Amino acid sequence: MMNNFVFPDLTLYLVAILGLLVIWQYYKMQVMTGRILAVDIFDRSGIRMYLYVTPDDSHVCDICAQANGRVYLPSKVARRNFSPLDGQCQRSMPCPGVLVGLYGGWLEARGVVERLRANPKDGSVQLSPEQLRGVVGGSWERSVSAETDRLSIFMLEAMSYEKINQDVAIGNYGYVVVHAKEIRHLMILVPAYLRLTYLLVQAGRGMEALAATEQFEIRFPPTKTGKHFPSKGQRDLMKRREEQLLKGHPMKQSA
Repeated sequence: MMNNFVFPDLTLYLVAILGLLVIWQYYKMQVMTGRILAVDIFDRSGIRMYLYVTPDDSHVCDICAQANGRVYLPSKVARRNFSPLDGQCQRSMPCPGVLVGLYGGWLEARGVVERLRANPKDGSVQLSPEQLRGVVGGSWERSVSAETDRLSIFMLEAMSYEKINQDVAIGNYGYVVVHAKEIRHLMILVPAYLRLTYLLVQAGRGMEALAATEQFEIRFPPTKTGKHFPSKGQRDLMKRREEQLLKGHPMKQSA
């Protein structure tokens, strides 16, 4: 009777299961260290956190300035009527803040993700300007999420460095408007155009600012609308900048 019981097949199955367990444990270790990108079959966006940032200038109201550096879990951002602000923006033309999505596979960003996940009930944490610059200045280019996060990092760096290094901010905004092609990049595209033209005018680079306003009109035709298309107020602002630049007159700046 015992001759009919095939032990080798059972042994092979056990070895295969053991091998899968070893591979799974190795995979978990690699994810925890940030060497590989975790893939959640329920979330193909590649985003583990959202950061709200505003430029450091006098055109930002107190409500929006207080929200600068605030980080949110995607589950909170997905809630109906979500706002990164604790109240209404106090300006007639909304402040130039932007919500930027990141996977965050490098050390400094992983630390923020861990803080968020340790506080799931609130779903948010506050970063100081120094902490935000620490995340942006981390070794993101050597992380597995470098390509996924590249445009988001350029946008965050531009917002954080407008006063510290205007040339870096202009270069980064320029990079974003040229390379933002995917749907996930659309939420940062209009803010990038607005800040780029604003800084170019401030820097006395009128021809470049004019070219950017013209590209803006081509990319966002007046007859088209969409979720991440510019508002009427934003279109009017860019149109005024273009008209003043064409006239060659100095213009009163509005962010």
